Amino acid sequence: MAPLPLTLLLAWVVAMQSMFPSLFPGGGGEIALASDRGAIQTDTEDAPEPEARSVTIGWVGDTMLGRGGTLPPDEGRELLTEVGRITVDPAVMIGNLEGTLSVGGASKCGGASGGACHAFQVPPSHAGALHAAGFDVMSLANNHALDFGEDGRAQTIAALDDRKIDHTGLPGQVTIVERDGVKIAVLGFAPYPWASSLTDLEAAAALVREAGEQADVVVVTMHAGAEGSGATRTPAGPESAFGEDRGDPRAFARAVIDAGADLVLGAGPHVLRGMERYRDRLIAYSLGNFAGFHNFATSGSLGLSGVLRVSLNEDGTLRSGRFSSLLLDGAGTPRPVPSNAAARMVNELSAADFGPAGVTVNEAGRLRFNAAG
Repeated sequence: MAPLPLTLLLAWVVAMQSMFPSLFPGGGGEIALASDRGAIQTDTEDAPEPEARSVTIGWVGDTMLGRGGTLPPDEGRELLTEVGRITVDPAVMIGNLEGTLSVGGASKCGGASGGACHAFQVPPSHAGALHAAGFDVMSLANNHALDFGEDGRAQTIAALDDRKIDHTGLPGQVTIVERDGVKIAVLGFAPYPWASSLTDLEAAAALVREAGEQADVVVVTMHAGAEGSGATRTPAGPESAFGEDRGDPRAFARAVIDAGADLVLGAGPHVLRGMERYRDRLIAYSLGNFAGFHNFATSGSLGLSGVLRVSLNEDGTLRSGRFSSLLLDGAGTPRPVPSNAAARMVNELSAADFGPAGVTVNEAGRLRFNAAG
């Protein structure tokens, strides 16, 4: 007897199923041809949930590898060797570049820097040390970006480009990087005309909204606040240093989060400051000095620093975070320390300045997100 055509066989199966449902366990389910859907399945089967995507953002504070005739060994690589094991970890590692990667040109100080004027410059080849340490984006939104004029900044950008390191912070600049299908916008703000404005909150909010239309996650860096060992607290209201308006860090950070920023990362005070949770977003007001070969004072609180790593969901919400305590030696070389002295300082400042909304660090280095602000 010749076999029944496939269409007649299916019709017979459906008829038998309706007449004798007990003979067909799971009867009533949808039957599909493999050629139509790739496999036979029933309508009671749920498709697996797609795995949520996330990205880890890293941040350090003020960074410059040397100055003038005082250059670090091995073009700065030795300076960052020990911390490089931490900074290579995040998918997007960001730093604040205080100074230029350039040669020649006139210093803003009118010669060799001295007194209250400081101009930082190392040769462009030193960008290799930043690359080796895992940096992906450097913010140029700070008071040292034009230490050697427009040409010095242009050389800096070219040196970063040569090492495949992105930059951000020029007026109106939105830098987009992509990792594992997640688009991250990185913006830099400072109270200077050569950077996106820190003091024009409406313009800053508009730029953040523009970035949000281009990316899944928006990260804002800010160079804000007073400087020095007496500037560890984050006051409510505007701050100044050396006669300059250094913005209102709290108002700025909250304004850009209201506009859609997912993470706000601060630099400029040269000391650690507290961290705050606002509308389920993290604000790190300052991580102090990260590295500088005889650039910065390193005594007391000026030598405490850290590396921040924050994991964000694709929608920008917080997943987790870690803070690694660092200590700078007299030459400005950062080293991880088991004492967690930097983390303890952050905890004290977070509690003092932000109360229940303060973000603290446990003994294992993990961030503790308390009540949302």
